[in-house]
Amino acid sequence: MGQNPPPAPSGRPSPNPPRQKKPDALAPMRTLRFWITLAILFAANILISNILFSAGQAPTVTISYNAFLDQVTADNVVSITSTGESITGVTKKALKDTSGTSSTKFQTQRPAFANDDLETQLRQHNVVMNAKDPNASTPLWETLLFSFGPTILLVVGFLYLSRRAASAGAGGILGTFGQSRARLYDAERPSVTFEDVAGIDEVKAELQEVVDFLREPQKYQRLGGNVPKGVLLIGAPGTGKTLLARAVAGEAKVPFFSIAASEFVEAIVGVGAARVRDLFAKARAAAPAIIFIDELDAIGRSRAAALRIGGNDEQEQTLNQILTEMDGFDSREGVIVLAATNRADVLDPALLRPGRFDRRVTVQAPDRRGRAAILKIHSRNVPMAPDVDLDQVAGQTPGLVGADLRNLVNEAALGAARKGEPAVTMADFAEAIERTLLGTERKIMLSDLDRERIAYHESGHALLGLLVPGADPVKKVTIIPRGMALGVTLQSPIDDRFNYGEDYLRARLVGALGGRAAERLVYGVVTTGAENDLQQVTRIAQQMVVRWGMSPKVGPLNYGEPDGGPLQQRPYGEATAELIDDEVRRISEECLADAEKLLTEHRSQLDALAHALLKSDSLDEGEILEVTGIKAAGSGANKLTAPPVPAAGAPTRP
Repeated sequence: MGQNPPPAPSGRPSPNPPRQKKPDALAPMRTLRFWITLAILFAANILISNILFSAGQAPTVTISYNAFLDQVTADNVVSITSTGESITGVTKKALKDTSGTSSTKFQTQRPAFANDDLETQLRQHNVVMNAKDPNASTPLWETLLFSFGPTILLVVGFLYLSRRAASAGAGGILGTFGQSRARLYDAERPSVTFEDVAGIDEVKAELQEVVDFLREPQKYQRLGGNVPKGVLLIGAPGTGKTLLARAVAGEAKVPFFSIAASEFVEAIVGVGAARVRDLFAKARAAAPAIIFIDELDAIGRSRAAALRIGGNDEQEQTLNQILTEMDGFDSREGVIVLAATNRADVLDPALLRPGRFDRRVTVQAPDRRGRAAILKIHSRNVPMAPDVDLDQVAGQTPGLVGADLRNLVNEAALGAARKGEPAVTMADFAEAIERTLLGTERKIMLSDLDRERIAYHESGHALLGLLVPGADPVKKVTIIPRGMALGVTLQSPIDDRFNYGEDYLRARLVGALGGRAAERLVYGVVTTGAENDLQQVTRIAQQMVVRWGMSPKVGPLNYGEPDGGPLQQRPYGEATAELIDDEVRRISEECLADAEKLLTEHRSQLDALAHALLKSDSLDEGEILEVTGIKAAGSGANKLTAPPVPAAGAPTRP
């Protein structure tokens, strides 16, 4: 960050050539010398203070008055000085006090009731006598020197260093706090390009225009066009927003300033705004360049929705400075601001208006083809066995984003390494998928009754997954505890889908309630094992009523509550709230009744599947179909595909 980026390659003219600044090779040395000088000054101040405060206070020992008289009698006292009843003096030989300190200087206190003739004794033993007025005051110059001397010295030193730093361009003693902490990536050695990004081709095409402008700005400017000043990348965590921004810089081969929005804000008011100014100044000096602000919502939240206390809110000042800087530069300067967030709904409207972040690009989770391409990128340096089919792995990982897939490849490689295998096999990927989606296997001891209950619970999920039209194919069922679950039924969709019918959602509810229905059917009571299932049922049923208009009584209305903060008022009254609760309960109870009816009609298959689970602990798709006697073709003939939602399972008991 302390050095200027290299100039733009030849053949790519810039409309406004950047000012060529001479590299300041002594800048790091000045900064180091500044802090060393400050430390020396501080240490000198402490040393001088100790010397001043200890001046005139020679080491003395305290002795009793009887010991003092004995020393006079022994001709060991050279001189004394009295201040009222207090006596200090000097002896020929060193004396020791009760703490063991030895010195030729002593002090004692003459009792007020003493009636001895002390003066006569002192004259007889040739002791020099001196006296001080106890009411005499300390000179003013001495008081000022001892009280304010160290402070004045420290202030003068700070002022001197501040003037030196200001003359060197550091901006004063607090100049380093106002400097941007953005990391500058070398434009000549880009670590990421578009070849390292896959699964989001439409977003890459959108950002290609930014790359073209940075490479050939005259292509757009000759027709009067201006590239957007700011591009906002919106997407869920792990979808590759930061990777895209770095790829843009790598393709354009321009300096890339990267910073997290939270790094702007400090406890000192005004530091955030100063860092924003410094960041934009550095980017202009290095133009053409890219500024990337990650997690923009950390400072870009709506000012209307937030509760502000006081007039000097640091976060608001920083946001205002960003708005001002983006208004203050022309896109023809060759500086483009990229930002990323997963909470675009909470951003201040001033950030999103034209002239600031003109363009908003949504980064979605990849589809099956995109997941396969991402897996190929992350497995480039991983030795693969001949049986590995990445397209098949992509089909088993719906809903996973780039970060998840990278972790999946890493888990498969670690698993193969633990086994001592020379390459990663398809079995390693299968284990990695289970570990990622279901959690790590736990070694806990379960009673026979608990194992049987869990087996019937999971068999209820699995059997309804085969019986209910539109349900997702059941890939695996296990009663081995994994993660927070005591058992898991894994259902995986055939392909990605982004629109879901009411029949599919009801199939999801029936399948999720299969575990509870099986427990009630077999044992006549329910357990805590359906906690996670009931959470899914409540969420889906409520969304059917308030978001998707799938309740005849509530009607085709959307009562979804926008995330506007804790003070957001819900968009309906008490009567509607009661109606929504009733409809959510009605849908859930109807699906539970359907689940119980189907399991009652297929009780023999439920028992067979539970007994097979108790014997084998885990069953895959083929074994499930064989045990239940259901044909694979019939089970999948009318099935729809599923959204990326957790598989049903029995969570750990409280």
